Amino acid sequence: MKLLTHWNPLRDIQDFNRVLNAFQRPAASCEGKREPATALAEWVPVVDVMEDEKEYLIKAELPEVQKDKVSVVVENGRLTISGERKFEKEENGAKYHRVERSYGSFLRSFNLPENADPEKVEADFKDGVLSVHLGKQEKAKPRQIDVKID
Repeated sequence: MKLLTHWNPLRDIQDFNRVLNAFQRPAASCEGKREPATALAEWVPVVDVMEDEKEYLIKAELPEVQKDKVSVVVENGRLTISGERKFEKEENGAKYHRVERSYGSFLRSFNLPENADPEKVEADFKDGVLSVHLGKQEKAKPRQIDVKID
């Protein structure tokens, strides 16, 4: 005798989430320790890339990253943004019970578009957002050539 059960898609999603959660790294706990757990996840800053007629603009979110810990390099057709966000030290006897934000070194690299001018790169840093302005090369304008008659 076969037993029929009613299919519940919500139950399938819940079962799938349980399987996924089993493979997730447990949150780093620092209770009773002076240093953060070494199993902190690597992080990669999120970016927006925009374009207008004059330039490309890359905006990278770098919260709590010091300006002197950020590097922007253009080399061999690539733009590379790198840096480091340091872990905050415990102060005044306060203990971390949970650390979910990621810390450490980061690197983002982008291929330059063909019409980007590597000599026209500027960067500014404000309110935790790095803005990299990458100017476009001026298009060669058609030039009328006078034909002389001999």
